[in-house]
Amino acid sequence: MKVLSGKEVIKRLSKKGFRVVSQKGSHIKLKKDKNGKVLIVTVPTNKELTIGVLLNILKQAEMTKEELLK
Repeated sequence: MKVLSGKEVIKRLSKKGFRVVSQKGSHIKLKKDKNGKVLIVTVPTNKELTIGVLLNILKQAEMTKEELLK
């Protein structure tokens, strides 16, 4: 899997309909309404996200890695 920064993930999620709702320290919270369900994703703004963190973000966003990388 490609190594992504937190800022790059936020940019890609924003293109998929997520919007930034808050920030606390180095973590940014994004939100999206999907079929009546509210998805909330927290993304650290680290230079490089570990695979585990990236997989957790994908789970929260209910997306596959392919959808994120499109």
